[in-house]
Amino acid sequence: MAVFISEPALEEQTFQPVSSRKRAWRRFAKNRLAVGGLILIVLFILMAVAAPVIAPYSPDATHFGQAFHPPSAQHLLGTDELGRDLLSRIIYGARGSLLSAVLIVILGVAIGVPVGLVSGYYGGWLDEVLMRIVDAGLAFPGLVLAMAMAWILGPSLIHAVIAIGLVTIPQFARVTRGQVLEVKNREYVEASRCLGASPLRIMFRHILVNAATPIIVVATLSIGGALLSVASLSFLGLGPPPPAPNWGEMLQSGAEYLTMAPWISLFPGAAIFLAVLGFNTFGDGIRDVFDPNHQ
Repeated sequence: MAVFISEPALEEQTFQPVSSRKRAWRRFAKNRLAVGGLILIVLFILMAVAAPVIAPYSPDATHFGQAFHPPSAQHLLGTDELGRDLLSRIIYGARGSLLSAVLIVILGVAIGVPVGLVSGYYGGWLDEVLMRIVDAGLAFPGLVLAMAMAWILGPSLIHAVIAIGLVTIPQFARVTRGQVLEVKNREYVEASRCLGASPLRIMFRHILVNAATPIIVVATLSIGGALLSVASLSFLGLGPPPPAPNWGEMLQSGAEYLTMAPWISLFPGAAIFLAVLGFNTFGDGIRDVFDPNHQ
């Protein structure tokens, strides 16, 4: 006896494969800490972009008669030693802090990745020379080296970005070189050589694309460290000079008033902590998504 299956039933039994992007998002969404980190990052970005709209006062407006006011309905996070609204300065400070951290990572990637790519692909004496230079950079404590460069260049946000960005170059060069050594002898790379592809095409079209995952993970995790380094240089007086609002400088200016007005340092420190926490947990989630051994 013939059995007829209706068309809707056939549609229900049709297999629809889940795309790799959806699988990656589902895996990421299972990590609650990573999702929380992403939410924090989005909130800080929105705060930085909408600073002129959401800040209740001008970040540089001084009112000496209102100095050291504790948190209240008028000033939600209190005021500093010059009577400036602390909430407004933290909101505006997110702009310079986040932008500088992203620029630092971009600088490290823009120089470190090509160095590691060329070193790993060509090998030989070129690899030896480049990697010895990279090892020399890794031999110095990163923050100390950044402090020395920032002191030589002078206190400003751009100089802090350059100093810390140069320090991050060796780690990106090392990570890239390691991935290139793993990828460059695979079959599709050899096939490209046999077809007459140029070294530049092979490096950027075939090797770098397939070695990009660890670089993306390291770059994501490095943003939190870069933000912390910028705050450290600003705390030491090597960041953007006052009155530009900066979390590290705000933390330093309130250090001498910890006993009488602890909120001046407490809230900028909390902003630094939450921003770094957000980028680190988000980076951990990205690493788990791309990790083939992750269950």
